[in-house]
Amino acid sequence: MTSEPGRLSDDEELRRRLYELEQLTDVQLSKLSVEDLLGELLIRTRELMQTDTAAILLADDTGDFLVATAAAGIEEEVRQGSRVPVGLGFAGRVAAERRPVAIAEVTPMTVVNPVLLYKGIQSMLGVPLLDEDRVLGVLHVGTLRKRFFTDDDAALLQLVADRVAAELRMEAARTDIAAANALQRSLAPGKLPNAIGLDLAARYVPGNRSGVGGDWYDVFDLPDGRLGITIGDVMGHGLRAATVMGRIRAALRAYAMRGDDPATVLRDLDGFVQHFEPGVIASAIYAIQVPGSSAITLSAAGHVPPVLARPDRGAQAVELPEDVLLGVEPQAPRSNVVVDLVPAGMLCLFTDGLIERRGEGIQRSMAELCDVLAHDRGSAETVCANVMSRLVGENPPEDDVALLLVRRNG
Repeated sequence: MTSEPGRLSDDEELRRRLYELEQLTDVQLSKLSVEDLLGELLIRTRELMQTDTAAILLADDTGDFLVATAAAGIEEEVRQGSRVPVGLGFAGRVAAERRPVAIAEVTPMTVVNPVLLYKGIQSMLGVPLLDEDRVLGVLHVGTLRKRFFTDDDAALLQLVADRVAAELRMEAARTDIAAANALQRSLAPGKLPNAIGLDLAARYVPGNRSGVGGDWYDVFDLPDGRLGITIGDVMGHGLRAATVMGRIRAALRAYAMRGDDPATVLRDLDGFVQHFEPGVIASAIYAIQVPGSSAITLSAAGHVPPVLARPDRGAQAVELPEDVLLGVEPQAPRSNVVVDLVPAGMLCLFTDGLIERRGEGIQRSMAELCDVLAHDRGSAETVCANVMSRLVGENPPEDDVALLLVRRNG
């Protein structure tokens, strides 16, 4: 096809637009905050698509509404907090159908957002922002003159939307990790209590593969003078797991305050999980120690057994009843077990990230852990450091690791 003098051919125009598309996520954009990034992307999108407006609406937490988040040429959408129900109006239709939608004439019958009519927008093209099978939101452009958007226009705008969705996914991942880390740090005991006759130490390391998750440990004084000791693991990773972990940890403390035995506390905690955290599965150990006593009473909800080390008998895993995980079976029976923590003895509680290593069996890792605990006679801090050195070593753990060591002086 021959083009008019001074005018680009269709092929040349397509190449030009594709080149401009490549510039949408250049190095300079990567340095911007997500708000500035979306704003700059929309300015460039408006130029690329040769439209007067461009806007991004993101799905809210419920997935039922689209919320105006960024705009160019139609900033009122954001300033007025426009919300569009999924399935209604123009953007709602794009989200519901998960495909490009074009309208040649904007009317009160085709849109529900009055801002679009107020701005005098005549024609619109919208595409979904997709994350696999999930709709993140909608990207739409508009013109102040009548325009018939072509399939090529829709395909190009969808490419833009895919890049925007990729940026949103990366930003969400960064935000999720940062928030989960902050939450985990805020919930971890800043200082373990000074327990009479005991030496305490602990470690927490987030997993390299999945980041911060739902692992926790806690040690606290009870009103009657006894010491509460707990460790647990909420299945999953990221901000949600860390948030749920915080709620479960707080609930356990509340139930423990009543002074009940560990099995009763875990039974009540299981009821809390069943009612307030449906679908959540977690493991936990809760133990109580009376100052000056060698007896530690504990109950486990599907958690990996702790290791008990005694100077005269070496170290071995504590035999526990097969009580089920939290969140699995309503009114599941819970059992108490009493272990004898003799002078210079140690009770090591941990999450499965400590003993699960790619290419190695758990039994081998457990044997290594027992070997360290059986032969190390140092302080709780020293033993903790040696356990992490032996089992974690130089390679960052794939899964979260929580480790709590209780050593009886003597």
